[in-house]
Amino acid sequence: MRSGVRLGVDVGTARIGVARCDVHGMLATPVETVKRGPGDLARIAELAVEYDIMEIVVGLPIALSGRETASTGDARLFARELASVQGAPVRMVDERLSTVSANAALRASGRNARNSRSVVDQVAAVIILQHALDFERSATSPPGIVVDPHEGP
Repeated sequence: MRSGVRLGVDVGTARIGVARCDVHGMLATPVETVKRGPGDLARIAELAVEYDIMEIVVGLPIALSGRETASTGDARLFARELASVQGAPVRMVDERLSTVSANAALRASGRNARNSRSVVDQVAAVIILQHALDFERSATSPPGIVVDPHEGP
């Protein structure tokens, strides 16, 4: 298992959930929800510097069938743009059902959908990052694929 802090990112159309892990890569925790739009890449790059991260893990939304969706292309584009504005590697990992799992976890803790909007994206980012950490620990190789900021659509 590589050591170093990582950021987990759940890209949505309105909000971006951000999580981080400890330097040993054991536990993912929520950081904040960033409003999608102007300044979102800069804010995530600021968080990367603030936490002295070694890489960013971005969720890749793929349909249960394994097919790509409109959200898949949006997440790929966001990850490429993020990779071009900051120095650490950006990896994309399969995030199937992360938002569903996040909503279920919040419901189980007594929160409803209306009062959970502000944190559901952070919880999804925690789930994405924790899955990536668990994969790396069990597979002894980094998860997902590294994003090339110069690759075309």
